[in-house]
Amino acid sequence: MEFSKYHGLGNDFILVDNRHRPEPLLSPAEAVAWCDRHFGIGADGVIFALPGQAGTDYTLRIYNSDGSEPEMCGNGIRCLAKFLETLETAEGRAPQAPHTYRIHTLAGVIAPTLQPDGQVTVDMGPPLLLAAEIPTTLAAAQEKVVAVPLTVADQTWSVTGVSMGNPHCVTFVEEVEAIPLATLGPQFEHHAAFPQRINVEFIQVVRPDYLKMRVWERGAGITLACGTGACASLVAGVLNGVCDRTATVELPGGPLHIEWSADTNRVYMTGPAEQVFQGTWMA
Repeated sequence: MEFSKYHGLGNDFILVDNRHRPEPLLSPAEAVAWCDRHFGIGADGVIFALPGQAGTDYTLRIYNSDGSEPEMCGNGIRCLAKFLETLETAEGRAPQAPHTYRIHTLAGVIAPTLQPDGQVTVDMGPPLLLAAEIPTTLAAAQEKVVAVPLTVADQTWSVTGVSMGNPHCVTFVEEVEAIPLATLGPQFEHHAAFPQRINVEFIQVVRPDYLKMRVWERGAGITLACGTGACASLVAGVLNGVCDRTATVELPGGPLHIEWSADTNRVYMTGPAEQVFQGTWMA
């Protein structure tokens, strides 16, 4: 089976051309084997480009490196947009930038736009802020979860919940590099307050327009970048009054430009996606 390897700021994915079938060509267990960094290809997840549905151009499905299926992936959808551009170019119908794809995901329709400079801007839609939408039991179902105390590892953290189609728990810290992410990440992810598990972001506010972030991703662990997490973190920063509505979010793999529009209530993410190599998996 042929595949391509892409990354968005070091958050890496295996891309599979699945446009001829409505279901992923791999099982979750096979995706786990592909993602293994010692015995497989190595990746944070496997992304399938499936036929579109409900008036969209294509459908995104993704399996994490542990075999779980998230609703959406911000870095992943940028990689998918570049992958689709490559496929269409090979077929002699290359889109001219700027070009927008409408992608069906489990989090709804997401629209990435290929920019002339090679960057990809993604309309991530409006953030979901109510406890029932995240979901979490940290507040009543129809209340926002902003600066709510949560005890993890015998320490009380002030956390803010945001869903960007997938769930995020954001906490602000003085020094992000001092956080023992490998220890704390799993405890946040599997905390009883999050019935569908959680992505957790630790954020250091350097300036109102510049945030530093480290992330533990649900189903993937420590990654170099998380697009939905960067979006959720900026939203949480605005809700807590510590950052602007437009900011650079610096991740270990590099920066993303995030805007939460006051006019449309939609979040826009701009960043790179690059092909690493192509290959063939020999079963």
